[in-house]
Order: sequence, then structure tokens, then C-alpha cells
Amino acid sequence: MKRIIIVLLSSLIFLPNIGYSHEIGFGGGFGSGLTHPVLGFDHLLAMLSVGILSAQIGGTAIWVIPLAFVSFMLTGGVLGIKEVPLISVELGIAFSVLILGIVLAADKKIPFIITMLFVGFFAIFHGHAHGTEMPFLAEPQLYALGFIIGTAGIHIIGVLIGLSATKIKHGLQLLRYIGASIAGIGFHLVIS
Repeated sequence: MKRIIIVLLSSLIFLPNIGYSHEIGFGGGFGSGLTHPVLGFDHLLAMLSVGILSAQIGGTAIWVIPLAFVSFMLTGGVLGIKEVPLISVELGIAFSVLILGIVLAADKKIPFIITMLFVGFFAIFHGHAHGTEMPFLAEPQLYALGFIIGTAGIHIIGVLIGLSATKIKHGLQLLRYIGASIAGIGFHLVIS
């Protein structure tokens, strides 16, 4: 586990624009859609948190919660593409990072339906950002496919992190620290 963390942190040296997903693109289409959730630090943290949270809940939540996030995100993406205004999209994304981090840090069992509702609510903001920031494309379907696959991949990594934590000494405590760090970043995003 330590080796994985070291490799991931070391790779940041080679990705200096990690926080600027809104400016990185591969000419539009699939690549641009794929990089938006992966390279957008706020999106990345929220989606990792969703995966970890679903692993903490366990059972069918491992796939149902990420699937709900992707479904609602796609709905938000369509709203963004259609230029349907949403109030405070960036603030909604920032609050998603903050609240998901708090939930991970608290390590309390939240009822499944409540988790689904708040994950779905925040997913609409993430999707809206993807949709409104979509470059003018000849193939918007490829962009949407890219951001769906990118999001699903991040969720899978989060699930794997959550499941792996149960197998290592002090892993659950480590997840709480990760959650507290994510909440701290979310707080910074909310106030800035």
C-alpha cells in the first residue's frame, strides 16, 4: 500500500497541471471528456470519496452508489450541454468534496437511501460542470463517454482503496485521515 501511495504522489511531479482540468484537453472528444474528471482535483477527490464510501457501506452499495452518481452526473451533463442554468455549480462541487470528506472521516453508517440522495444531488453539479465546459465538438457523445468512463474508473479506484483498507493494519483509521484531509481541501474550496 505504501508503495502505491509513493508511486501516485511521485507521478504528480510529471503532471504539473493536475489542478487545471478545465484547461487541459486532447482536441475535444473522448480524451477531453476522460481527462476532465481525472485531472480536475475537485472532481477527483469527490469521486474517489464516493468509491471509498460505497466500499465502507458494503454489499450492493459498492456498485449501486457509484452507478447512481454516474447516472445523476449524466443528467447534470445534459442540463449543462442544454445550457440550463444551475445555481452555484462550483460551490456545489466544493461542498460535495467537503461533505464527502466529513462522512469518510466520521466513519459512521449513514442509511443507504440518504447516501444515495446526497450523492445523486452532488453528482448533478459535477455533471453540469462537465456539460457546460464541454468544448465545441463534432462528437459530443464521445466527450460524454469519456467523462463517464473517467468517473467510473475513479469510483473503482476508490472502491479498491476502501476494500484494501480493511485488509491492512490501521487501514480504517487511515481512511478517516484521508477523509479529514479531503474535508479540509473541501473547506478550502468552499471558502475560496
